Order: sequence, then structure tokens, then C-alpha cells
Amino acid sequence: MKGPLFYSKILLFGEYGIIKDSKGLSIPYNFFKGALKTNNDSEKANKSNQALREFASYLKELSITEPNLVSFDFSAMDTDIEEGMYFDSSIPQGYGVGSSGALVAAIYDKYAKDKITVLENLTREKLLSLKLIFGKMESFFHGKSSGLDPLNSYLSLPILINSQDNIESTSIPSQNLEGKGAVFLLDSGSIGETAPMVQIFMEQMKNEGFRNMLKDQFIKHTDACVEDFVNGNIKSLFGNLKKLSHVVLDNFKPMIPAKFHDLWKQGIETNDYYLKLCGSGGGGYFLGFTEDFEKAQEALKDYKLEVVYNF
Repeated sequence: MKGPLFYSKILLFGEYGIIKDSKGLSIPYNFFKGALKTNNDSEKANKSNQALREFASYLKELSITEPNLVSFDFSAMDTDIEEGMYFDSSIPQGYGVGSSGALVAAIYDKYAKDKITVLENLTREKLLSLKLIFGKMESFFHGKSSGLDPLNSYLSLPILINSQDNIESTSIPSQNLEGKGAVFLLDSGSIGETAPMVQIFMEQMKNEGFRNMLKDQFIKHTDACVEDFVNGNIKSLFGNLKKLSHVVLDNFKPMIPAKFHDLWKQGIETNDYYLKLCGSGGGGYFLGFTEDFEKAQEALKDYKLEVVYNF
């Protein structure tokens, strides 16, 4: 058995903000991918199979507590798991690129009854319905999930988040492969865990000053970046990115490993690149934006960079 491929995703803008109704923009990233498979007795496959067994138990409970949400063909799922089914994935875990999202999408695609397919007319209602289903499914991995990662992986389309109950598939300006500018991933070299980072954020939300900063600065700059990116306003985008990078450095320090604080600041001061969180932070990847990738490469020569998008 070999199922279809599901790709990783990158939330270009909106991490943390979308919890509080900022805009967001999520794009598929085809460099990493995963598929459901059988016939492999490696340690990695066995570990994945055990995780799928636990996930199946969770989905059975979910079908009892929320019977109207989604129904699955559990007999087929159980048979496949007994036969050693596992998720064969190149998507790094704890890196903010949607490893659990791709798995959730694969399970929904294979076992959901009356599933909403990519081929039908994806109305806002259908997108929200999928997002809700995926959010409940992915909660098994993170404690709380917006459902956006699996949605992106399932549809393999850029998704524009206008607010929590207003999302749409969108198009983004096509890449200019000759361009000097780039969006890139910077490998922090360590794994970031989503749940503790979200916990820190929720604690900070109890502080009025933090809430005001989120509304007046973080969300404002995030929304502006989304508008600029979708509309291809590169000059304005970099002005807003600089402000956003600054706000993140000043207010989201626990999400940025200490050894990256100076690197982050250096980007803002030299304008060679601007860094931001990719997912919940704490480790994994950071996102970088630059108008001159060669310059950024030189400034960040000690780190592994991976280009995501050229302009």
C-alpha cells in the first residue's frame, strides 16, 4: 500500500496572531512530504505505526464525543494499522513546517466518509468545516490546533486567513526565479515544541501591556505584511517586515533561542535580512526575508538556509 503524497506547509505570516484574529498566509512547501505506507519493518516505521494506533484510539473517542463532526471507516483503518501501516515522512518534527498536519490530511483523505474533496467547489463553509475537523483531529498532537496546517497540506493551495471564521484559498504572485529577493528557512539546529510555547503565549496574554502590543503592533504589522505579499508590493512589504521583526524580538524573546537574539538584531540593523518566527518558535526553523539573497547568505554563512520563494 502506498497513499498519495501530502506536503509540508509554511505559515508565512500569522503565527500567534491568528489566535487573536490577525490575518495570516499559509503556503504549501513541496520540499518536504509524507505518505501512508505499509511493508517496512524499520524502527522508524514501527514507531510511526504505534503512534497511528494511539491516534486511531483518539479518533474513535472523538467520533463518540462529537458524532456529527466526521465519521471514519475504522475497520479499514484498524486492518491497515494491524498490517503495519506507518507515515513515511521527510517532514522534520518540531520544526514548524507541519509534520502532524500532513499526517492528519493523509488519514482524513484515506478514511473519512463523505469527505470534502479538493475537486469540488470549495466554498467558505466547506473550508471552515474542513478547518474545524482538522483542528479537532490535530489537537491529539498539540493540545490545541487551528486546523490550518492540515488544511494547507490537504488542499496544497495557498490559504489566506482574513479572520478565524473567514478563510479562502488564494493565489500569490508567481515566483521570479531570476529575482535577487527571497523568503528562506534558517535552521536553528534544535527542535521547538509547540505546546510549551503556546502555553507561554497564553500566560503572557493575561498581561494587559502584552495584549495591547499584540493588537496595536504585532497584528497591525502582520496584517500589512499579508496585504503586501498577496498584492506583490515588495517595497512596502520590507518596510512592514522590519517593524514586525523588531516587535517579535522585543516581545517574543522566549520563542527565540538566546543565541539568535544578536543575529536577529543584526538583520534589523543592517537591513540585509529580517527574521521572524516560523510556527510557534522555540527552535526548528525561522523564516527569513531578504531583498538580496547573496548578501543574506554571506551574513548568515554559519547557518543552513533553504530558499522557499524568490522575488
